[in-house]
Amino acid sequence: MTNEQPNGTTQVVKMNKSYTVLISLVVALGGFLLGFDSAVISGAVKGITTYFEMTDAMLGFAVGCVIFGAMAGNLMAGPLSDRFGRKSVLIIVAALFAVSASWSALATGYTEFIIARIIGGVGIGGAILIAPIYIAEIAPPKLRGSLVSFNQLNIVIGISVAYFSNYFLVNIEGEAWRWMLGVEAIPAIIYFLALFTVPKSPRWLIQQLNKIELARKILVKIGGEAYAEATIVEIQKGMEREDSKGRLADLFQSKYGTIMIIALGIAFFQQITGINAIFYYAPTIFEQAGGSTDSSFLQAIVVGLTNLVFTLVAIWLIDKLGRKPLLIIGTSAMTIALLMATLAFNNATYRFDQESLSKISNTETQVALAALEGQEFDGQKVLFEAIEGRLTADQFLDFKRNQITNFIQINATLVLIAILLYVAAFAISLGPVMWTLISEVFPTKIKGIAISVVGFFNSLVSFSVTQIFPWELSNLGPTATFAIYAGLSLLALLFVKRFVIETKGRSLEEVEELLIRK
Repeated sequence: MTNEQPNGTTQVVKMNKSYTVLISLVVALGGFLLGFDSAVISGAVKGITTYFEMTDAMLGFAVGCVIFGAMAGNLMAGPLSDRFGRKSVLIIVAALFAVSASWSALATGYTEFIIARIIGGVGIGGAILIAPIYIAEIAPPKLRGSLVSFNQLNIVIGISVAYFSNYFLVNIEGEAWRWMLGVEAIPAIIYFLALFTVPKSPRWLIQQLNKIELARKILVKIGGEAYAEATIVEIQKGMEREDSKGRLADLFQSKYGTIMIIALGIAFFQQITGINAIFYYAPTIFEQAGGSTDSSFLQAIVVGLTNLVFTLVAIWLIDKLGRKPLLIIGTSAMTIALLMATLAFNNATYRFDQESLSKISNTETQVALAALEGQEFDGQKVLFEAIEGRLTADQFLDFKRNQITNFIQINATLVLIAILLYVAAFAISLGPVMWTLISEVFPTKIKGIAISVVGFFNSLVSFSVTQIFPWELSNLGPTATFAIYAGLSLLALLFVKRFVIETKGRSLEEVEELLIRK
């Protein structure tokens, strides 16, 4: 590759690509833990619900509180990494993941389980911001795009591995949910130890500590003497141009109005369309469609692999096809997929016969519903009206959560296809494109504080979705739940077509010129 020198000439630089890739892979393990921690709870939902005797609200908080912790991590990670360094914060993040996994697996009370989950959430909030920042600062310009994408790829791999892990642990003797949650401590400890082998960010060393010689040694190892010298000059010039630091108040200036609409809008629709509800509750959704526990966990694995494959497709297409076309294609397909799921559940019937009644685990419930043998109901609303008066409140809740799958007659294949299409569409659009887009639309002066604010808002929306999803399934039923998400996906499509600009092929200065109001 070439580097421009201060006198305007260019000099060929031989990059130590393998060293830089190795550093990036180590740091990107934070993305793996983020993805694993986010998805592993899906397999433990039934176990923790029973063990801690959770209501719908308690379950929603137990699953969603990790995002509550992530919001705190979003707010703290940026300032802490500026003060103590990217590497130091990532080491703390790895420790938080290890503590969270171990404690949540050993928890005997609901409160301590929640605390353990929130600790993991703080780790997630730190990892999602600091890992890509570190990689971007350590990577040479020609490698930056592909190396930063390691983090997003590792998030998806972590989600897939969590589904595989849950599948193999679900039938383990004893309380399988403890093993599902605790196994995360192994990669977390590996990550913690591996981080001590990576250098500190040379840009941070110069900008925050003025340790030019230490930074030079790291840069020489990455690209040689000429590359190190040119990079140091570039960093120092950038420091001279920065007349002031961005402040939170700057985000509310009218000239940034269009940028904030795009960034906050994309952050909102990325989560409100239900992706984390699908990831967190995948086995529950497939059981609602009449699948057995084993088959529902296997189908969740397929969901994870679909997410992985189409994330690779997105990485391949994002600089070829562009950001806006991917968003339009993705949100359109998401809307279609969610409508398919809505249709499948809307056409489902619930049949009471001797075989289905015999599968009810609670004897009192079985006796109370025996009079319905031979009847068939069209839709959950009619079904619930017929049985609610026959059961106690606890029995009715148990029926909605656990027993209803014994009676449903549904096109389960259509549900699976719909979920896979939805995940594939998300993986090529709102998933990876959001973070790429918001890193491009904000000017350098406000980029750090702006991305922290957008990340916090994104986590807040995600928390809200995962908090109410169990209540939606139990009280509105899957038909209404998926119909709501379909409507929100359609709104996302309209938002993209109206507000989002194409940034492919434009320099950051051109994007800034296009978006900032004079």
